[in-house]
Formats: sequence, structure tokens, C-alpha cells
Amino acid sequence: MENLNFGGTSGIVVLLTYAGIMLIIGYFAGRGRPNVRSSVRGYFLAGRGLGFVALFFTLYATQYSGNSVIGYAPEAYRSGFVWWQSVMFMIAVIAVYLLFAPRLYVIAKRESFVTPTDWVRHRFRSTRVSILVAILMLWGLANYLLEQLVAMGQGISGLTGNTVPYQIGVIAFVLVMLAYSWMGGMRAVALTDVMQGIALLIGVAVLLFGSLYLIEGDIAGLTQHVVDNAPEKVGVPDGETSVNWLSMIVLIGFGAAVYPHAIQRVYAAKSERTLKRSLAIMAWMPFVTTAVVFVVGIVGIQLFPGLSESSSEQLVGMMANQVAGINVVFYLLMILLFGGVIAAIVSTADSALLSLSSVVSHDLYGRYINPRSSERRQVLVGKLVGIAVIAVLLLIAWNPPTTLYNIFVLKFELIVQIAPAFILGLYWDRLRAGPLFWGMLAGALFAGVWTVIGEEELYGVPAGLLGLGINVAIAVLGSLMTPRVQDDSEAAVPTDAAAG
Repeated sequence: MENLNFGGTSGIVVLLTYAGIMLIIGYFAGRGRPNVRSSVRGYFLAGRGLGFVALFFTLYATQYSGNSVIGYAPEAYRSGFVWWQSVMFMIAVIAVYLLFAPRLYVIAKRESFVTPTDWVRHRFRSTRVSILVAILMLWGLANYLLEQLVAMGQGISGLTGNTVPYQIGVIAFVLVMLAYSWMGGMRAVALTDVMQGIALLIGVAVLLFGSLYLIEGDIAGLTQHVVDNAPEKVGVPDGETSVNWLSMIVLIGFGAAVYPHAIQRVYAAKSERTLKRSLAIMAWMPFVTTAVVFVVGIVGIQLFPGLSESSSEQLVGMMANQVAGINVVFYLLMILLFGGVIAAIVSTADSALLSLSSVVSHDLYGRYINPRSSERRQVLVGKLVGIAVIAVLLLIAWNPPTTLYNIFVLKFELIVQIAPAFILGLYWDRLRAGPLFWGMLAGALFAGVWTVIGEEELYGVPAGLLGLGINVAIAVLGSLMTPRVQDDSEAAVPTDAAAG
């Protein structure tokens, strides 16, 4: 059958349709709700009223970014079966969520937290710890936003057959994202996540079915093809690769679970029961999302052999065009995927942007720069800073410096260093502010310097995990050596916080 692709008018129509829906949702999310634009809790947390459906899909959009589809399939294509670790570390993220999220929610609701730093300030009563945590979160969020901007451009370019150039696609959808986030805040973000999540789940499932159709469902033949033509992608990994496999599961499991925008979604839940129900469903998502994308990447080895690293970055777009050529039904369903992938990328970017704005406006501006500012002014400052940050990141994303996966890993080196403040802080009342500060600082400096100077992983262990080990060792040993009686600036944890 003649190949049906997304180039030209059809691709642009799909993009415009999704963009229009997002803008309409943003408008109605803020209409008639003055607290959305004037209250930090209304704008950044949707008034703490997210029900089960909205909370589940906004958590789903937070965990499964554009990189989960656009970036993971090419990594499976390049790495082979060892990339099954992507399913494992997504499971690890849910496990860590369940470890601390319900306990943190109870305290957050009682104390009216807005940002993750509010917990740190409440628990440790230390300005320097709070500021260091805010800085590490801003680093992670800016890096995360950069990842989404690159994924946005790659996705639009690949899925439209380069009809819409990379740079034009990024700019257009950034403007859409800024517009609906400005109008409706977290409520708009969560509602668009519902639409985007449904489209993405259906589209990815159809992409898998279509990809298997193209190889006539011959899974055994696919495996044999990889064995015959790329045996390095199916061989038993060596010891260092195995250590790296396990290290990445730990690093990403803890790092992704303490994303600032993920923690704020925990705060935004309507009730603890709603949060636990959403996380229970989320436990199945690695198998219906990441595992599916993994298989698509492996199928790509047979359908598109010999792609270079840069060419493989557009593998999902190439696969979608092949599947669309099967028949009209597949074409229509790939349109759903086409819009859903781009919309999912945008939804993840808007989550990170909203969280970054809240940290700047609430934690830095509202607490240290202008403590007397009104909530309306804090929200406005957050919006303006968000626009400025996006402008800077657009300049970097104009010519992306590396592959999506490398950008993805980079942000974890530092963001994971805040994990002890949340997990140990919730469960161990002996943890003290001073040792925690020096542990986080030492871990972040080690991981950052190691990454900047370009050193290889140590026997497969990434710099971020090595830094986390240093971090935890200093925090734990220092706390054990610190007398229980603390001064006012670094008071011991309140007993009610420890109980959760």
C-alpha cells in the first residue's frame, strides 16, 4: 500500500488541533476562579483539590515525559536488550513514591505546604539547608525543561517528516504552553494531562501493534534477526554493565521520585486515599508504557538497520510513518499518537515550569527577597521568571548539545542529592540539619565536578550515585556524632513531623 505519512497539511492540522484544545482547557480552568491567579495554593497546587482521575494522569505525565517515548525507543535501538532496565527503574520510582509520598502528604496537608522546600524548612529549621535544596531543585528543573524542549523539537520534526522544522516546532508549542499555564496554573496543567495521557496510552499501544504487524508478529524471527545482525545487542552484559544497570535503577528510582513537580502533585491530591489509589494504578504503567516503547525500539533494529546515533533519535517518527502506511485505520490511530506524544512532552514541560516558578516565587522571592509581597505578586513573579528561564533554555535547545538520553541522565546527578532530606528526614528523627547540609553539598560537588571533567563511571557506578553515597555517609555519621540538644537555628525535628 502507498505510504501514508504525517508530512504537510495533515501534520500541521493535528498540531493546531491539539494546541487549540490545550488553550481552551487553560482558559476554562482559570475562568471564574480568581484564586487560580492570585493565590499560590490555587495557582501552584490547584487548591489541593485534584481527584483520582486528574491526579493519576498528572502523575503519569510527570513520570512519563517526552523522553519516555521519543528518547527511550532510540536507546533500546542502540543498546539492545540491556535497555530493559528502563522498565525496572520506572518500577523503582513507584516503589520510592510509596515509601514516602503518603506520609509526606499527611504532613503537607496539615502544614499547608506549597513547595518541596516547605517540608525541608519545617523539618530542619535551617535556612542554609532550605536554600541548598532550592538550588539543587532549580538545577534539576531547568535541566528537565531543556530535555523536554529538545524532545518537543525532535518529536515534531520526526513525526511530520521535517515539514515543521525543529526550531519552529519548539517555539510554537512553548508559546502554547506558556499561554494555558498562565491562564489556569496547576488546574489547567492537570486537565490537559488527562487528555494527553489518554491519547498517549492509546497511541503507544497502537504503535506497538502496528510495529509487530510490520514484522508479521514474528517475535522469534525478530530476536533471531538481532542475534544474526547485531549480536552485541543480545549478549549477556559484562560485570561493569550489570553494575551500571543496577546503579541506574537506584539513581533514577530515588531521583525521579523527588522531582519537585512530582512532590507538588503529592501535595495537590484531594485526599490520602486518592493519592494511594493513583499510585496503585501507576504501579502498572511501566509495563504498558516503558515496556511497549522498549519493544518498539527493538523492532526498529530490524526495520531500520544501521541508523547513526543522530538519525536514531527520530526513530519513533519513522516507525509511526511506517505504521500509518498499513491502512487508513492505522493512519487515523497514528494521528492520535502523533498528537499525544507532542502533547505529553508539552504536559511534562509545563509541570516542570510550574514547579520552577513556585520555587523562585515562593521559596526565594517571597521568603528572602520581598517577604512582605502579596500572594498575587508572588504568582506574577513566578510567571515572569518562568518566561525568562524558557527564553534562555530555548537558546540552548536551538542546537541541542547531546542526545536526549544523555540530557536525561545529567539532571539526576544533582537532583538525587535531595533524597535524604525527604526520605531519611521523614523516617529518622535523629537526622540533623548541619550534617545533612554538608552531605548534600559534598555529594553535589562530587557528582558535578566528576561530570564536568568527563570522567568515566567508576566500575559502572554513575557519579550521581557515588555522590549520593558520600552524601548519606556524611549525613548519617554526622547526625550520630551530633548531640541531641540543638540550637534554635538547627532544631531537632518536631515530634509530630516524625510521626507523620
